[in-house]
Amino acid sequence: MTYPDPHNNEANPTPDNETSSFEPVRSAYPSWGTPPEQTPGASTGLNTGASTGTGAQAGMAAGTPAWTSWDTDTTRVEPVQPEKKQKKSVGLGTALALMVVGSVATGSVVGVASTQFGDDTGGSGVVNALDQQSSERTVTAEPGSAEQVADQVLPSVVSIQALTRNSASEGSGSIISSDGYVMTNNHVVAGVEQNGVLQVTMSDGSSYEADFIAGDVSTDIAVIKIRNANDLPMISFGDSDSLAVGQEVLAVGSPLGLSSTVTSGIVSALNRPVRASGEGGESSLIDAIQTDAAINPGNSGGPLVDMEGNLIGMNSVIASISTGTDTGGSIGLGFAIPANFAKRVATQLIETGVATQPMIGVSLANGANVSGALIASVQDGGPGAVAGLMPGDVVTRLNDRVIDSADALIAAVRSQDFGETVTLTVTAQDTSQTRQVEVTLTSE
Repeated sequence: MTYPDPHNNEANPTPDNETSSFEPVRSAYPSWGTPPEQTPGASTGLNTGASTGTGAQAGMAAGTPAWTSWDTDTTRVEPVQPEKKQKKSVGLGTALALMVVGSVATGSVVGVASTQFGDDTGGSGVVNALDQQSSERTVTAEPGSAEQVADQVLPSVVSIQALTRNSASEGSGSIISSDGYVMTNNHVVAGVEQNGVLQVTMSDGSSYEADFIAGDVSTDIAVIKIRNANDLPMISFGDSDSLAVGQEVLAVGSPLGLSSTVTSGIVSALNRPVRASGEGGESSLIDAIQTDAAINPGNSGGPLVDMEGNLIGMNSVIASISTGTDTGGSIGLGFAIPANFAKRVATQLIETGVATQPMIGVSLANGANVSGALIASVQDGGPGAVAGLMPGDVVTRLNDRVIDSADALIAAVRSQDFGETVTLTVTAQDTSQTRQVEVTLTSE
């Protein structure tokens, strides 16, 4: 998984030109009705060839069969008189219908039929749309439509430009308080706390300087604050726990620097453990909402909203099939941090400057060849030890959620509340015996 990076958007190299001309084939034949010159010993077969890459070549073998012009054939053929048949008549309506269908079938329009016998066009019979007045819109946006939601949300979404000594980055953010707090991705603003510069651009084009408040690498969430701000429009949070697969959503942000861009889609899946690597070798892990709404470089940090205009996720990561440094664009696989989780972390960052997560007090084996999360060690006195978890245990479920990897267990635990009691389904690796263990997570 890769972060959308707005500064790695080199265009793909221009593909090699391919010939699209029929000239080499046509020139291989003699003029119409003229026999070609025969080369002694030449084959009479027809040979064509084409290659692509740096250019296409085509050629004809010697001995190409001669074209014969029917116009010069002097053989007399007596015409056969067709049997006379009774004429069939076609009504005017049928004739017009056949004319239109025939025009469409052949790919060209051969005429325009009028259903009126009168002519009020000054005798010319021509009506030109360019001379007519443009129609004004007479309908208004329905509540819950993409248009209405976009109009509601756009004023609370900003573009972010972050400049450091070594890099410059762009992203998006959501205004979460009237006095200027903005929630975004940590990778958008990483490094600006060390003499960097932050600039925020509103949907109306006005720009303001901002300050870095705090960020958390492991969750990829950060908070900045617009200077001297008051009475700003702010976004509302929705309950991400109530999301359903197939639910309609909008992604809002500044892809490729194009501010106030809105794309639509659905919730494609829930509870996707997604790990993304940062520039410094650090990585973040999110329990993501998957969406097919187009998310591109520059959308990072912007909101994913439901059709009531509530923030239900923060766009963060895209899947890419690119193999180079260019992360590519949307392929319909975007991932957002759930709103409930992002809200909790943002609150911690504003209040304490540090984000903490609930834990079960175990270390997991990376890359273990098991279907589940293999416990490598258990912290003495931690929640896992108290519950009876042992090294070698494989966790396969947390409550009713399937756990198929170490990242899946970490993401699932982080999504729980502090101090919450969860039920783990555990299989002992040496005996294959399965049991259920109740674990009370750490407190904040």
